[in-house]
Amino acid sequence: MSYKNQLKQLFPSIIYNEENDSEEYATVTSKEILEISKVLKELQFHLILEFGIENFKNYKGITLVYVFEKTDSKKLLIVQSKVDNDVESIAPIFPTAVLYEKEIQDGFGFEFKQLCDSRKLFLHEHYPEGFHPLKKSFINSHIKLKDKVLPSEEYVFKKIKGEGVYEIPVGPIHAGIIAPGHFRFNVLGETILNLEIRHFWKHRGVEKCAENKSVEEGILFIESICGDETVANALAYCMAIEKVSNIKIPKRAEHLRVLFAEMERIYSLLGDIAGMIIDVAYPSGASQFFNLREEILRFNEKLTDSRFCKGAIIIGGVSKDVHLKTLKELEDYMNYFSSQFTSSFLRILENASVMDRFETTGVIIEKLVELLNLTGPLARASGKNKDERISHPYSKIYTQLMDPNKILNQGDVLARFRIKASTITNSVKIIMKIIKCMPNGTSNINYALKDGCSFSIVESSRGQNILFINIKNKKIDRLKIRTASFCNWYAIEHAVMGNIVPDFPLINKSLNLSYEGNDL
Repeated sequence: MSYKNQLKQLFPSIIYNEENDSEEYATVTSKEILEISKVLKELQFHLILEFGIENFKNYKGITLVYVFEKTDSKKLLIVQSKVDNDVESIAPIFPTAVLYEKEIQDGFGFEFKQLCDSRKLFLHEHYPEGFHPLKKSFINSHIKLKDKVLPSEEYVFKKIKGEGVYEIPVGPIHAGIIAPGHFRFNVLGETILNLEIRHFWKHRGVEKCAENKSVEEGILFIESICGDETVANALAYCMAIEKVSNIKIPKRAEHLRVLFAEMERIYSLLGDIAGMIIDVAYPSGASQFFNLREEILRFNEKLTDSRFCKGAIIIGGVSKDVHLKTLKELEDYMNYFSSQFTSSFLRILENASVMDRFETTGVIIEKLVELLNLTGPLARASGKNKDERISHPYSKIYTQLMDPNKILNQGDVLARFRIKASTITNSVKIIMKIIKCMPNGTSNINYALKDGCSFSIVESSRGQNILFINIKNKKIDRLKIRTASFCNWYAIEHAVMGNIVPDFPLINKSLNLSYEGNDL
């Protein structure tokens, strides 16, 4: 029996709505969502997104949207529920729901029953009472923050008590030129007993700012979310709009999009690898990876007129074609890159002092991957083949040209180092194959927009990025994006347990998650 029939038998009021190649929709009552979640958990579904939307499909109140993924299915299950009475938290079933439901509470002022953590997520203490920016009644404008925060209003961190246990607060302001994030350690001697993170120090209001903008303006917001995920986020955005409007992009544009996405993956992961080596005080070993990263960025500029490929992905294709001569230059360079990268990588593996720091440090166990919806290289280093290019292939090019992923089970810094290196090697192979089979034709087409809503999923350098857009009167009514960092950040709280404080920067860098991609 299909899961749809099973759910219908257990919950007769469930209504199945439209269906397409990548999504199945169901509407349920808010009273049933907790019990339905329990059944979906038993059926091996995983929660990958939960968010709210107001004035959706002729319902004036708030509609909650739950997005579930099943390991052996290419389709997402989208469960929608109108909030017409109290809604219970599904966090006891799916732990990541804590984050989503706190985000919904902050954005809409709607509260979940039995939510195990009532602390705010992105609305820190200085925001005024009653401020909920995602409500349609709020007109985006300057707000007056509180002049004073009372002790009773301050964020409460978990306290670990015991003889010799002390706290180390790190951030939100750091010594490096990076975005803010706070890390609260409880330590005994040098051993970490507990870590609690707190982010969202610079909430930018991206989702609110996108409201009522044209879809073309929306690309500028999406590209600016996170610099080293420019292509991934723009690709997700354009694919969702193209799905709504039935826009079929040219084959050449599809090939160029994948090429740009893999170039972004390479330079992002090169930065990760170099940073890990820097954090164990071996800068000479990192230098070659930094050099290669710079060369990739320069090639990006040749390909797209931007080192970070900004403006390259547009609705209907890509903004600029790439000449055959440039593609030949890239092919020649990739041959050189491959040999340089491989020799540099092997030299690091031969360095005993680096291996001593990498091995058994910062272990993330396999069981956490599904519980926390961990994705990307992080998951593949902990025994799970999490890659949206495989599980939800958004281009047939990947199914045709991509080699199998390397999977490791150790879950430590060394495993993540190896997986990222393997991912780079695979991306180089994809690029080489794309250049050889690049079709002729146009690189973009004209299009006519339609109203409607859709989801898209892409594999960024960090993992699963998922996007939802609702277009109303040819304008953005609701934009929701969740990058891989939103879920992956909480893996670090587990990875550092039992490690020493000096290894925290290395563990952090081995994950290299985005503050900006987290704080929208």
